[in-house]
Amino acid sequence: MAHISFSGLKLWNECPYKYKLSYVDKVVKFEGNIFTAFGSAIHTVCEKNLLNEWKHEDSGQNFVNCFLDEVERLPKEEKDNITEKNIEQFIGQGQKLAPEAIPYLKKHFGNFEILSSEENLMENIEGKDKTKFKGFVDLFIKTEDGKYHVVDWKTCSWGWDSRKKSDPMVTYQLTLYKHFLAKKHNIDPKDIETHFALLKRTAKKNNVEIFRVTSGPRKTNNALSLLNKALHNIESGFFIKNRLSCQKCDYYKTQYCK
Repeated sequence: MAHISFSGLKLWNECPYKYKLSYVDKVVKFEGNIFTAFGSAIHTVCEKNLLNEWKHEDSGQNFVNCFLDEVERLPKEEKDNITEKNIEQFIGQGQKLAPEAIPYLKKHFGNFEILSSEENLMENIEGKDKTKFKGFVDLFIKTEDGKYHVVDWKTCSWGWDSRKKSDPMVTYQLTLYKHFLAKKHNIDPKDIETHFALLKRTAKKNNVEIFRVTSGPRKTNNALSLLNKALHNIESGFFIKNRLSCQKCDYYKTQYCK
């Protein structure tokens, strides 16, 4: 293994055999859909607006252009299932949402310095000489109080309930990003806070929500323990099937997993 990402860790935790099919055997099943196209388009507009590469007043049209480009890149079988009504609905939602993200971010954090946008992580993992942790940090900023903040954009429909907001296999992403960013930049982890920024397609109000995720030493140790457990099993070639996750698996009842 050259590296492992959080998405790989999450997939291994879901089903080690599914991880093997995806990352070892390179059996590709999921290649995107209209929802991932929407998310990619919104992410791009947020990034470009934040870096002042695009004009904020053009957010709606810039979203439309990005979204249609993303849809065009989808596999033919996915595009064949998308109707004109689908396109119209997603465009309307994106045109409403795109202009709201950055103003809400600035209101939430106040004045801040952008340290990086889409920062690439490729960091050494303690006790692992040949494997690095790979990640892409959506936004890393520093506020006037001297605190550092990791922000990860997440597109969704109406929002997340309390259960998802506290789910370890959701929040470990930010926990690991914080850990490896602190190592990379030699920052005390106590000075870094982590946040999800929800961009809601179908919410009737409060279309943008930013909430903090706590990632203290105990939670960091738990996340690293899971990471090392996964790496030990992957390196040992031990990939058991988690039968409890079969129903929602892309490989279920295919030639790859019967």
